[in-house]
Amino acid sequence: MAVAEQSKRSFQRVNEIIEAHGKDPVHLISILQEVQSEYRYLPQEILNYIATAMNISPSRVFGVATFYENFSLEPKGKYVIRICDGTACHVKNSTALLNAITKKLGLKEGRRTTEDLLFTIETVSCLGACGLAPVMVVNEKVHGNVTPEKAEQIIEEIIKKERESNDKER
Repeated sequence: MAVAEQSKRSFQRVNEIIEAHGKDPVHLISILQEVQSEYRYLPQEILNYIATAMNISPSRVFGVATFYENFSLEPKGKYVIRICDGTACHVKNSTALLNAITKKLGLKEGRRTTEDLLFTIETVSCLGACGLAPVMVVNEKVHGNVTPEKAEQIIEEIIKKERESNDKER
């Protein structure tokens, strides 16, 4: 598919999202949430397009997109791994989880997402599951009492599942 055609489709989906919510700026957060759900992040050109389509300033759209922690301006992987580093998890060595996963995924200093966009790793202040410390969440699935070895096993299972899924598609 040509880049221009893919871009046209991207903006078509954004238009559908805007139309479903209405162009009232009060719906901006909902629109951004749905766009991010569609693309796994908020591309700059789409933020500018949303501003134009809704007749609001690009700085307002960008301000909302950067204010809320749930929004991302960088591409995220299909699997977002959140490592809790709250007090209970930190005391139970969540840093070792982070180090093991970073090494397993081959992420270099400062990188949070794998080049194939399969995994993104994030640290969070609290996941609200202190009794299960240390805790790791992959997308919406909570994993408690995670050791570095168990974290690597979880990642291996995901990679295996993805390979099998890709083999079936061929």
